[in-house]
Parts: sequence; structure tokens; C-alpha cells
Amino acid sequence: MSVVVDSAFGTVAPTLDPKSVTSSLEEATAILQNANLHDASSSEETLVDKGSPAVRRRLGDTEASYFLPSRESGVNDMYLMLGLNTAGGVMVRNRVNLVWAIMRTRHPLLASTIEMDSYEDIYFNYNQPNTTEAALSDADSSLEYRSQTSQELLDGYLNGPRTLSDKRLSYLVVSSTDSELDGKTEGERSFDLLICSTHFLGDGMALHQFAHEFLGLVGSNTDDAGLLEILEAEISSRRAKSADEGSPAQVPLSLEERLPNSPGSKFQNAAAVVDHLSNQRQQIGGHAFPRRKADERKTIVPTVSFDADKTKSILRKCKENGVSISSAVFALCNVAWARTHMGGRELPMMMYSALNIRPHLEANERLNNSYFFLCISFFNIILPSFLPKETDASKVFWHRARSVKAQTAKIAKSPLLVSRSKEMAKERGLRARVWGMQDDGVEVTITPPKRTLLQDNNKAPSTALIGLSMLGNLDGIYKHPTFPSIKLHTLTTGSRQRKGGMLLFGYTFVGKLWLSLGYDVNGFDDDVIQAFWRNLLTCVDEFL
Repeated sequence: MSVVVDSAFGTVAPTLDPKSVTSSLEEATAILQNANLHDASSSEETLVDKGSPAVRRRLGDTEASYFLPSRESGVNDMYLMLGLNTAGGVMVRNRVNLVWAIMRTRHPLLASTIEMDSYEDIYFNYNQPNTTEAALSDADSSLEYRSQTSQELLDGYLNGPRTLSDKRLSYLVVSSTDSELDGKTEGERSFDLLICSTHFLGDGMALHQFAHEFLGLVGSNTDDAGLLEILEAEISSRRAKSADEGSPAQVPLSLEERLPNSPGSKFQNAAAVVDHLSNQRQQIGGHAFPRRKADERKTIVPTVSFDADKTKSILRKCKENGVSISSAVFALCNVAWARTHMGGRELPMMMYSALNIRPHLEANERLNNSYFFLCISFFNIILPSFLPKETDASKVFWHRARSVKAQTAKIAKSPLLVSRSKEMAKERGLRARVWGMQDDGVEVTITPPKRTLLQDNNKAPSTALIGLSMLGNLDGIYKHPTFPSIKLHTLTTGSRQRKGGMLLFGYTFVGKLWLSLGYDVNGFDDDVIQAFWRNLLTCVDEFL
């Protein structure tokens, strides 16, 4: 399944007088050096007078379904951690903050806050900066430098106090255990770059596209004065565009607002509901990892990578069998579970994943051209939960991988995909609002409509074993030659989880295949999880 990501490149900065650029840069630097900025625990309290009236945009149903559960402890807050080597001068704070300010100007939801008037009325609040000083000060309040290892950085984000909040929807951490981050150290140095964002701002592919664009700027040959020119040009062009075209040019619209309009007739709307309910009844799954109760959640992320030669062999074998590596990973999970768990074979195994629906959005030149917004729906893959006896296991594996490919293609190419996505968004948004009221201990004032397809509404179980996030070939996004001064070597991605959460990631990066399993080690019978993980890796060696 192809991934389509909008482009935000190509902005041309106007030519400015070098003296004025140098002067502006010095002024901006002085402001940042003299400002009383807070650390991670309090920087969200920093107030910046940006000068523009705030733009409010109501959260769509999909965004609300991610926002409401996140309020207590940051469930689903995303992260992307990149390990890299570069000269120390590339990652000095002033330079990184210039690029961070540019990116937050180009992608305004990152610089927004949340205002919740009611469970129905939740808004992004965005103040467009009028000056480079305001943009730089605002960006610096969401930037932190640390001297932690990658494991300490990851563990703190996943299991420590929440980094993000309603007043701080994105955050950037640069960490190095080398000597002081003063840019004076000669030779290559090792850094970890942690990009944090709430999930209701965007999705995984937006996060990776953002990271590529960020690295392209910070690792470019453009000096700090040139970066300041770019920031000034971004602010000027967006101020002019918003003056000409109003609020739609300032922040991206929600997914639901950008999908094609539904037919107006009652019959067609009813048909969409019936199709959605019928499709949901077909989502049958009866397998789950055994759980256990625990007071504290602790997420761990065991990760393995396969060297370049093994990865090439894996991709070649997938191609020979007519499937992608993504389809193969679903099949790996299926066979690994069948070898881990011997019961419940009368019911199939179901796995869920996210579906990128950007190709179905309506284009509109008046809208903000940022790609950083949430644009996903969801789908399930259903496979038998047993392995036939006296049958070549390899044949079974490749047959099921081709079944995954067929199911995925049927879902992605369905003419009913848009209507199903809309109905799913309504359902998820309504459910999140009801659960939000229950969690807050207030009266539930929303009555979900009773929508049943048949009088006998006894449905088969619809339990998913595991969620998969198949990111594909990330080397197709990270164009490494565009930032030659930076050498990427590791990538870890995921999100803060709820108690009992689990998600498997698969992707290729720097020529290697990576598999990572993020899960709450306190929320499951870990012996079963470890057996499944071992079986999964054994299946890679056996079939791929």
C-alpha cells in the first residue's frame, strides 16, 4: 500500500540585505540569551506575545478520539528518536532553534495549544508569530538539551511524567553524552534527537516527513544568517496569505473537513451506515495475549535489526513471492502466535493497523499546505489461528502473506473507503466523548444512537491480538544525500501507551529491516510475550 505525503518544500526566501540579516540575527540571539526561559518541567508556562489574533479550529472526530484519552497521562503521545553522528557545530542550540522555529511556522499545529470548552467543542488555538523574535522565543520554550543516553531518553518519555500538555503539543530534545554541547569540539560527535508530538496533531508518516525536512535544514550548508532569512520569509508569506484568504490558510483543516462531501440524500446516508455496520460485523477475532493487573505501567521496546545483506535477501524473497515486507510481517505474527498459543482455534486471529487516507483528500489551494495533521483510518487483517498438520509451513506462510496483500488491497481500493472512514470517525469520536465523561466522573449527557443491523444482534467476538504499524521503506522519505553532514544510524518510534498497550513496528531504515515491539511489560503475562517474540524472530530466519 503506497503512502502519499504532501510536500512542503520549495519555499523561496527573498533576497535581504546582508547587514540587516546580520543585525536581525544578533538581535534575535541576544533576546534568546537574555530571556528567562524555563526547563522541561515549566517551559509550557512561558508566555510569548506574538501579536496576531488567535485562530481557533475545532477538532474533528478523529482528532478528538485521540485528544480525550490523552488528557490524564499522555496516552498515544508520539515520539521519533533518531541516533546520528555529525560535527558538534551542526547541533548547537541557536542553529537548532532557528530550524525548529522555521518548522513550527510552516506547520502551525505544532505551535498551537488546546482549549476545551466542552466535550463537543474542543479547539486548536494558534497565534501566528509576527516577528522572528516571537517565533524564536516560542520555539526555544519547547526545546531542551540534555546529556542522557538514548535508553534514558526513551524510558523517561515513555514511563516518566508526561512531557507534553494542552499548552505544549510538541517538544524537541537534543541529547549527547559527549562533552559540552558548545559546538567547539572537532570531529564527529554522537547525538540523539527526540521529536515529540501529541497524536491528535498528526500521524507517523507526518512525523517522519517532518524529521527529514528538519534534518535537511539543520544539516544544510546554509549558515545561521541564511536560516534567519528563511524564517523571516516564512513569517511574511504566511502573514500575507492569511490576510488575503483568512483562517483556512493559517492551520490545516481536520481530516473530516477535507474528505469529499457525502451524498445529500437520506437514502445514501442510510446506505453508508448499513455498509459500515455490515462491515463491522465481519471483523471477527477471538485471540488476545493473557493480561495481568498492575498498578504501574512500564513500556519497554525490544528492537532488532537485520544487516543490509540479510535485508536485501528478505526483500528479494518477498518480491519473488509477490508480497511486500509489510504483508510478510502480518503473516509472521500469525504463524508466531499459532506456535505460541494452542487454544481457541475455532476462532480466527485478528490484527489491526492504521490506513493512510491522504490520497482521498480534496485539494484546495486556499488551505494551509502543511502535511502535519492527522489523516488515518483503521483496518483489520483476519487470518486462521491454526497451522495445518503435515503441510509445508513455508507454503502456509506465503499463502497467508498473499492473503494479507489481498485483504489490504480490497480495503484500500474500496469505493466505500471514504464513507466507511467517516462513519468510523463518528463512532470513535462519540465513544471517546462518552468515555471522557465517565473518566471525569460527570454526568454522561450524550446518548449514543442505537444502531443495529439485525434484530438478533449477537455478534461474533471482535478481539484483536495486536496492532501493527508498518512504516515501509523509510529510506524513501529520508533522502540521506540532502543532509550530507549528518549520518543517521538508528531510529526508534512509537507512543506512550495505556495500561496493557502493545504495538509492533516494522520498517526499513539505513538499508536494514527493523522490528520493534513496544508493550506494557506489567500488563501482560510476560512469559507468553517473550515466547511470541522468540517465535516471531525464529519465523524471520525460517521463512525470510
